[in-house]
Amino acid sequence: MDERSTAAPRAFTAELWAGIEGTYRSILDHPFVSGLTDGSLERESFVFYVVQDAHYLREYARALSVAAARAPCEEDIAMFARHAAEAIDVERSLHEGFFRDLGLTEDDVARTPVAPTCLAYTSYLLATAYGGSFPELLGAVLPCYWIYGEVGKALLAQGSPDPLYRRWIETYGGEGFAEVVRAVLSVTDRLGPELSVGERGRAARHFNITARYEWMFWDMGYRRERWPL
Repeated sequence: MDERSTAAPRAFTAELWAGIEGTYRSILDHPFVSGLTDGSLERESFVFYVVQDAHYLREYARALSVAAARAPCEEDIAMFARHAAEAIDVERSLHEGFFRDLGLTEDDVARTPVAPTCLAYTSYLLATAYGGSFPELLGAVLPCYWIYGEVGKALLAQGSPDPLYRRWIETYGGEGFAEVVRAVLSVTDRLGPELSVGERGRAARHFNITARYEWMFWDMGYRRERWPL
């Protein structure tokens, strides 16, 4: 008898995470992320990151709206539609608080060009949203949920001497965001057994790519990336 036939199937999320463990370690080791906890991150880099994140969230909300339209059941439709709204309302209001503290106005943010990495990441998400299947889109949007949740928890254990950075850490390291992440992971694991080998592979490929974009986004903020021309 093939022993594998009696083993419990591996959760789809476990397979996905196993494929990005190196990327996640690189994220935790990045000086932008470590600089949040030891307070060494230059304020200008954090300002750049927050402004670009505001640009990102608008497009991420569009991708989540498409996920809601393609979701397989009413519960998932409602969840992704709610998350799309929260990406605009809840997290954007958090940014507005940062903007006030940093002396930025909405006009300042609107006039700031979208950085190359931010444009590439959001373009990839939207291309997947409109050109891929629901499992592919789920794979693409999942790293933003999951990696932020894991980074938030990891940094929360360390804290930060900087009140502004500590507030950011507490947002993503708290139970409220963890509950959101668990809900999306639950959808992913429920869907996993229904997918063909090819569908799982395509979803994993998108997951791996956008996980790398997450590293690139923090690196973009650290370098305060500009268009070369």
